[in-house]
Formats: sequence, structure tokens, C-alpha cells
Amino acid sequence: MRIEEDIKLDYKDVLFKPKRSKLESRRDVRLERTFKFHNSGQEWEGVPIMASNMDGVGTFSMAKVLQKHKMLTVMRKHYTVDDWQKHAKGVQMKYVSVCTGTSAIWNEDAVDYQTMKAVLAMYPDIPFITVDVANAYHENFGHFIAKIRDQYPDKTIIAGNVITGEMTEELIIRGADIVKCGIGPGSVCTTRLMTGVGVPQLSGIIECADAANGIGGHIVADGGCVYPGDVAKAFGAGAHFVMLGGMLAGYNESDGQVVDGKIQFYGMSSDAAMVKHGSRKDGYRGAEGKVVSLDHRGPVDLAITEILGGVRSACTYIGARRIKDMPKCTTFVRCLNNVNTVFGNS
Repeated sequence: MRIEEDIKLDYKDVLFKPKRSKLESRRDVRLERTFKFHNSGQEWEGVPIMASNMDGVGTFSMAKVLQKHKMLTVMRKHYTVDDWQKHAKGVQMKYVSVCTGTSAIWNEDAVDYQTMKAVLAMYPDIPFITVDVANAYHENFGHFIAKIRDQYPDKTIIAGNVITGEMTEELIIRGADIVKCGIGPGSVCTTRLMTGVGVPQLSGIIECADAANGIGGHIVADGGCVYPGDVAKAFGAGAHFVMLGGMLAGYNESDGQVVDGKIQFYGMSSDAAMVKHGSRKDGYRGAEGKVVSLDHRGPVDLAITEILGGVRSACTYIGARRIKDMPKCTTFVRCLNNVNTVFGNS
């Protein structure tokens, strides 16, 4: 046993330190980035914010709104081929990722894996494959990423989740282009309570981004964002992309189940998700997610305007003309209390 003595920080533990800037307005800030991916060799241009592959977030309706802002949607992996055929009309595939888990490691005929293959055959313009598991530290996960890379050499692979530098490097070496970073920070994730595992998200992102940059890869900060300022902090910490779940839940486009007038939102390792999608505990698997009931929030465009406006404003405070410039313009100030809560947090 050992203890790392250096302090690890979360988004709530820091604020940007403002500095003089020649930017005259938020309109001067460029949110789009152009990426050249290390393993796929492909280029992609857009706003590097993506909707999570969760029930109630990674939906076709969400994709049709986010694409207007050049943002990505990682489609939830439980959509069927029929769902894609019925609902994909009008979706710009440039801004979509198909998703799979790793069940094919044990069963080549696993539904999510076979669906991924069928969808990519139907829509070859989809540029991204997301391979999503809660714990990507298993050795067989790395082998599976290498297998997907061999099968789809020209697809940009998003893989995770991890939250340490050495595993970020490992997944990029195995074939991933973007590593999904975050263990337990999500709004409906209980991994840290159930297992005691995790790293505070801001410090974890700093470490993982540094590791990825060293070998030409990229990371996405997955989880922990509550406010638009948190999205900006993730970019300031070095994240190339930011993935949002709870911040996009409860809107018209979330397609969530309504119970007693409230929209249900749950973690993908919760009992609710396992019951809905037929996963089994088999006596060894505990639930690592919870269910919450959300008031209806209206159209998601309202949230997107706030998120992008917050990031633009943060850039003007620190003198960053582009999201790409945010890390080199960022100085974080540690704080114990970063907001006046006399009338609440928002």
C-alpha cells in the first residue's frame, strides 16, 4: 500500500485566473478545431463537445440538434439496426459515432458488436467508433481495441474509460485515437461510492492529456461537468474533447422515459439500465449507477447556447482566441469556495 501525497483537484476546486486580452468580444473566439488523428490518419473539423452514449442523451433527436452546432453525438449502443433505419434520416454522419461494448471478446455474435458492424456497412461515412466500458484497465480491452483497429483501419476509435496517464498511452499504442477519461465523476455514476476507485477529474485530465500529447493521441474528458464553466475548465486542463451526459439530459431530444411527469435519467451501470437492457448480475456484479427524476427542460438548443456561450466567455477572460489555445493561456487558482451560494448555486 502507498499514498500519493500531492493534492488532486476537481473542477469545483479551481477557477481560471483572468488576464489581459486583445480579444474584443466573444465573437472573436473560434470554437471549431481541426484534428488529425494518430492511428486512423483521418481529419475531422467541428466543435469538440460530444453527447454521451447514454440512454436519454445519445439519441437520434439529440444528434440532429448537435450537428447544427458541429458537435458530436455518440449514439447509445442499444439502438438496433431497425432503429437506425427508421430514425437516422436527416442525421449528418460526420457528427456521429457508433458505439459497442466488449461482449464480442467472449461471444463473436454479441448484439452490440454485430449492430456496430451492420451500421458501419449501411453508413460508411460514419467516421467514429466508440468502444465503451466502465473499466478499461483489463488486458483484454487493449486486445479488443487492437482487433477493432485491424478491422477498421480508417475509422477514428474512441476508447475508455481510464483516468491515468500510463493506460491512456497504452490504449493509443493499441490503436485508439481518442481515449475516454473519467472514472466515477458522472452525475448518475456511483462507482466511487461502490468501489472507492477514481481520480478527481481535473487532475486526471491534466495527467491523461499530457500522456496523450506525448505520443500524438487525444483524450475526451468524460463526466463531472455541471456548469458551462466546468466544460471550459476541462479544455483549460488540456482535454481535446469534452463529453456531456447529465448536462444534456431531460430535454425534448433526450427521449427519456416519463414517470409521474418527470423524465427518468440513469447511469448505464444502474439496476434500471441492467433491467432494461437484459444485463445480468450473476451474483458478482453490483450496480454502479443511480436513477434520478428530472423536470422537463425544454429544447436542448437552450442548453447548447449556454454551454458554448460560457466557453466563449472563458476564452475572452484568459485571452484564448481558440479552444486549442486554452491550455497555454490557463492559470488555475485553487479555491475552497468558488461561488456565492446565498441564493443557491445557479
